[in-house]
Amino acid sequence: MSLVAEMPGYLQVFSDGSVKRFAPETVPASMKSTNGYKFKDVVIDESKPITARLFIPESSASQLPVMVYFHGGGFCIGSTTWLGYHQFLRDLSVTSQAIVLSIDYRLAPENRLPIAYDDCYSSLEWLSHQVGVEPWLKLADLSRVFLSGDSAGGNIAHHVAVRAMRNEVSNVKIKGLLLIHPYFGSEKRTEKEMADEADEEIIKNDMFWRLSIPEGSNLDYFGCNFQIQDLSEAEWSVFPATMVQVASLDCLNERGIMYAEFLAKQGVKEVELVEADGESHVFHVLHPESHATRLLQQQMTKFMNSITH
Repeated sequence: MSLVAEMPGYLQVFSDGSVKRFAPETVPASMKSTNGYKFKDVVIDESKPITARLFIPESSASQLPVMVYFHGGGFCIGSTTWLGYHQFLRDLSVTSQAIVLSIDYRLAPENRLPIAYDDCYSSLEWLSHQVGVEPWLKLADLSRVFLSGDSAGGNIAHHVAVRAMRNEVSNVKIKGLLLIHPYFGSEKRTEKEMADEADEEIIKNDMFWRLSIPEGSNLDYFGCNFQIQDLSEAEWSVFPATMVQVASLDCLNERGIMYAEFLAKQGVKEVELVEADGESHVFHVLHPESHATRLLQQQMTKFMNSITH
């Protein structure tokens, strides 16, 4: 049995198809209220299984917007329980005064795309059914739902939005997307990718795509290449308002900018592109209490408020 793919410290994939994952520090579930918020874990679909972490800010508001968040990790690693995600999302819940539902979807290569899209879309259906049942959702305003995620999670947010637009989920209205360092690709390399083909990050991204797209597919798979998107002019015109966050030191920087430009060209009514200067990929997860992360949370809050009011 030989090693066929590896991200040191996170993932090993072996020739017999078995996968070994190494999780960084995690935060166990707790329902205690501390520092202006409380959180707990919920089950979205026990048969798959799909779970989520629910964050609720202490608030005097009668209703709160809902952010559904999809973690990154090249579709192959990551969890809402990781310390970096937990800290970022608890603070975002307090800053934005929003309920945050952070989804633990099934991972590749055991569960290749489009399974992550299916799992994450089902979280919207869960939300629709649970809003009158789950006590923690009694303040949830499902007419103000936002989809967000970083890296692969940003990719997922885009594809869940497309599906939700075509198959409306009862009571759930997607008001906006907030994509952080979204993970896209294509057979055609960008200038930066061609210039830095031996770059460790680019090699890692290629590996994750190879492990996550259906066997026999290439980087022009619809989930990978956003330009392979068969939306009509009418559909693009009602696509949700979108904020795209990119980081200047991220090798996916170009892809994020291309995505924002693509949306604008398709006639999406509101597209905002924000660049974090001097920051690298998913800095908000690696450094959840940094000044740059605080700024990101404020920018996301401002965007949500501009859409909801």
